[in-house]
Amino acid sequence: MTRTPPLRPRRGSGGPATAALAAAAVLATLLAGSSTGPAVADDHPRPEPAERADAPEGEQALEGSSGISAYRGSSHEFALDAVELYGRAAPAPTASVVTDTAVRPVKNGCSADITLSVATTGSVPTEEPVTIAYATEGGSAEAGEDYTPVTGSHTFPAGTASGTTHKVTVRTAKASKPAGAKTIPLELTVTGAKAPEENPQVVIDAHGLPYQDAKLPVKQRVADLLGRMSPAEKAGQMTQAERNALRAPGDIAAYGLGSLLSGGGSAPTPNTAAAWARMTDAYQLRTRATRFQIPLIYGVDAVHGHNNVVGATIMPHNIGIGAGRDPRSAERTGAITAKEVRATGVPWDFAPCVCVTRDERWGRSYEAFGEDPALVEAMETVIQGMQGSPSGKDLHRNDKVLGSAKHFVGDGGTAYGSSTTGSYTVDQGVTEVTREELEAVHLSPFEESVKRGVGTIMPSYSSLDILGDDRGPVKTHADAEMINGVLKDRMGFEGFVISDWQAIDQIPGDYASDVATSINAGLDMIMVPTAYQDFTKTLKEEVAAGRIAQARIDDAVARILTQKFRLGLFEKPYADTTHLEEIGSAEHRAVAREAVAKSQVLLKNDGAVLPIGTDQKVYVAGSNADDIGNQAGGWTVSWQGSSGRTTTGTTILDGMRKAARTPGSVTFSRDASAATDGYDVGVVVVGETPYAEGIGDVGNGHDLELTAADRAAVDKVCAAMKCAVLVVSGRPQLIGDRLGDMDALVASWLPGSEGDGVADVLYGRRAFTGQLPVTWPKAAAQLPINVGDADYDPQFPYGWGLTTLEKPPAGGEPALAALAVAARAAEKAHLGKTPAGRAIVDRARLLVQRKIDGAFTQEVAKPFAEADHLLLTGDLTGAVDRLRTAYRAAR
Repeated sequence: MTRTPPLRPRRGSGGPATAALAAAAVLATLLAGSSTGPAVADDHPRPEPAERADAPEGEQALEGSSGISAYRGSSHEFALDAVELYGRAAPAPTASVVTDTAVRPVKNGCSADITLSVATTGSVPTEEPVTIAYATEGGSAEAGEDYTPVTGSHTFPAGTASGTTHKVTVRTAKASKPAGAKTIPLELTVTGAKAPEENPQVVIDAHGLPYQDAKLPVKQRVADLLGRMSPAEKAGQMTQAERNALRAPGDIAAYGLGSLLSGGGSAPTPNTAAAWARMTDAYQLRTRATRFQIPLIYGVDAVHGHNNVVGATIMPHNIGIGAGRDPRSAERTGAITAKEVRATGVPWDFAPCVCVTRDERWGRSYEAFGEDPALVEAMETVIQGMQGSPSGKDLHRNDKVLGSAKHFVGDGGTAYGSSTTGSYTVDQGVTEVTREELEAVHLSPFEESVKRGVGTIMPSYSSLDILGDDRGPVKTHADAEMINGVLKDRMGFEGFVISDWQAIDQIPGDYASDVATSINAGLDMIMVPTAYQDFTKTLKEEVAAGRIAQARIDDAVARILTQKFRLGLFEKPYADTTHLEEIGSAEHRAVAREAVAKSQVLLKNDGAVLPIGTDQKVYVAGSNADDIGNQAGGWTVSWQGSSGRTTTGTTILDGMRKAARTPGSVTFSRDASAATDGYDVGVVVVGETPYAEGIGDVGNGHDLELTAADRAAVDKVCAAMKCAVLVVSGRPQLIGDRLGDMDALVASWLPGSEGDGVADVLYGRRAFTGQLPVTWPKAAAQLPINVGDADYDPQFPYGWGLTTLEKPPAGGEPALAALAVAARAAEKAHLGKTPAGRAIVDRARLLVQRKIDGAFTQEVAKPFAEADHLLLTGDLTGAVDRLRTAYRAAR
């Protein structure tokens, strides 16, 4: 939280009498207010006023150290007895000495300048002389050998203009032998002004060491650097701290920290892209004061665009990307996100979430691409968008970042009511699965991530209980069988494993055992995120005691260093701001806008209400029609997100007004209180308000019902005119018996900052092509419900989605039979996962949807949903066969 400093009176604005009168006036106002105004609660009770011997009977005097004496007279009166000032107030020093930098790196044999400035409050000239004595003392560099000692002093005379500078030059000696970095602190003694909070230091850069040679293979560079590091330096590399947790910026070097992060909403002031770049550069500068100048790897949760930064391009959440069913579009969103993130000096993104959401009561449902592991795997092209080549050869580019597949493993399968974290009901709970289900549903997306070369993987807070293994629930941060055995050994994951926020503290046992257990289980870096002092100390102690093997530490540090070398951070640790001006640009927003349009799922469209004609009169209502915060959802600017215009972009209403041909043809009444006569069509935009993680769990203050206000808006508008209802949410909402009153229904998910993309499909600029990434239930009692369930009778099945791209194909069984033949031929030609193969099944799907016409039974819904799963696995023949089964079952 940023606190605003109190205002100070300008110098020369008034003398002692003025100050005394002002104080008396304030006191008079307060006392008068206490007798005539309402009572004000105060958490800090004031002491009772002292009795004065000479006070009139029935009156009480109030005295303070200011020397102001006053009597409370009769009711509603105030009497001022005397005003006295004792002595002269000692003003706070108005002058201070500042340095241009805390750390000044310099190449071996070169000179470094430290600039000392005098600054005053209000930028007025100094009142008194300011003297600075300086001397190079201490540090790891040897005076006379590594540099020429410097001593001296400088006086800024009274009347010196604020901002006047003095330069101190430190000359280093040219060393012929390779060496690590050496520090030369410049000790400052200041008289007549406030001294800097810390003394500056010159750092002679490390030079001539093999790990610094960019021409050498990464593996060789890692081995060289690792062999030089001390236990403390290794512990530091395994530590990630939240930036706001730093006691002082110098702790980055003092503890040799390997990483910093910004948690959700942790941003510089002002929260601009340029300020982010300056902030990360300032932190990176501190690493120059370490022996081997190992750069930080800074991380953020850019889960749908660079969502912590105001003005960044906010993509649809993953649930919308899954609805889009377009791997190329997913890749483009990842590439734009990476470009915007890297431009601010951040090389690491804690994304994507490759969880498989199996219960929409989970507050993180929208972070998943869907309920089907095959769909999740298809959308993991986002990793290539972020990182480039699976080999890691593109990571050094200024438009790529290191990704992080999360949360390993099974976080989307936690059972309702199994969580023990605060008031959460689902998140961080227990996933009970058979070994077969674990492999098929939850592990397969991570295997795909590893194949795609994802650089880091983050375990889940949740616990895994594999039925039949007699281990019971095991916290995944402590699960060596999964992390060491499955992820690293069997899958061959070569990146590093980063813990979730303070997650190792949830492992049973004391802190020392938490550290040992998690590291031995295969974690390589710990997101501490606040107690970095305790963590580094404990880690070193556990290694020294033999409870963590040195080989395990070396493996962890080597994995971390490998990614830092691949990212090119040793050569270019600071922000490359080449693309800074492109953050939130029209070009980037166009990519997001396309993804939004693809994400819209048309569930119902009786009478072809959609698309809307550009000359139609449209009545718009509902809580989410004109709220960019609601349509962006959680993880937007702050962790939980918030309603309102929280960032730059267009609301759905904004987009509709721009898309309409006739000015004024779109009328908005949030609560539908305006008159409804005279309109061609109504659009009611309803849904959820933002939340993140377990805060959003159903049963934790949330449910899947529309609010009373949204229900009332739907009822009023749909009773008055043809209507389309848009549900803006992170998961399905229960429509119940209102579905029959709606002419059209759209699942709009959480589209992000580009409401224009929603308007594009509403007005027919783009066709509806999205499909449900999760099953849409009829009632809460059906949850959890997923494709493949034996009992499957939803409101809308997984994979359902009408289109306005073209008229549904004609024909019946003969047409489906012909498509079955085409599917078999395509499979033989290895076209199973190609656009050509998908087109065959899509044609069959549209034909079947036309016959179903929204009249679902279990016999229809189950094979229809299974067909979409088979299509995603490349089984074209199986997909068409299931669609034919659904067709025959349709009435």
